[in-house]
Amino acid sequence: MKLCSALLLLAASMFVVPPVLAADPVVARVNGVDIKQSDLDFAASEVGPRLGSVRPEDRKRILLQFMIENELMAGAGEQEKLHEADNFHKRAAYHRRRALRDAYFDKNVTGGVDEADAKKVFEENIAKVKPEQEIKARHILVESEDEAKDIKAELAGGADFAKLATEKSKDKNAEGGNLGFFTRGQMLKPFEDAAFALDVGQISDPVKTSFGWHVIEVQEKRDQKLPTFDDVREPIIGQLVVRKAQSVINDLRSNAEIEILDPEL
Repeated sequence: MKLCSALLLLAASMFVVPPVLAADPVVARVNGVDIKQSDLDFAASEVGPRLGSVRPEDRKRILLQFMIENELMAGAGEQEKLHEADNFHKRAAYHRRRALRDAYFDKNVTGGVDEADAKKVFEENIAKVKPEQEIKARHILVESEDEAKDIKAELAGGADFAKLATEKSKDKNAEGGNLGFFTRGQMLKPFEDAAFALDVGQISDPVKTSFGWHVIEVQEKRDQKLPTFDDVREPIIGQLVVRKAQSVINDLRSNAEIEILDPEL
């Protein structure tokens, strides 16, 4: 439960609020109330997790729309004097504590992780990674072993592989029989074992899988390119923030007096 609560805390703060610049331009105005760039920045910390698939150029427009709707409803709530309701001060107190939590998280969790930490993790781990071999192959898939033997004989006699694949292969998704590059673990094991045992340019004997009978040709072998730091920077920083959040929460818990008063909890 402690881990779940820490992860909830993290999820609520995954989008770091950028520092508010001295120049804080007004980006819109609703019924005379200014909406500033800083408002959009704070909105990003609240609704950012829902915008993961949104194009960067569309994010600002969506955040502005969110703030306009927020102000419209806030203004309507003020006209209805909802701020004078008995429980409004409790709601305001909750959001004040939430704002303090966000500020603390930014300073002590996300602010406690920097690019140097991420680079250190990358360099320590990339040194342990052995490049994985990948091969580029093509195949012709048919129903029977005899058909596969006939195709291999035709290829041995100089027939064009791509032409035969187009004419005779059951796999119509692989144009000219081309499967592109793949590593171990991506194909059915009998197919994989046969393909990786071939030299470049060599054609296999018929290979049986659950799909039928294959004749395989390996076109190229190479070591898979290792990722660069830029490729994995964000996931590494995300992992470090998770660890930092857990560490900060554990420290705060260890120095706190926490009483659970609800008997069901």
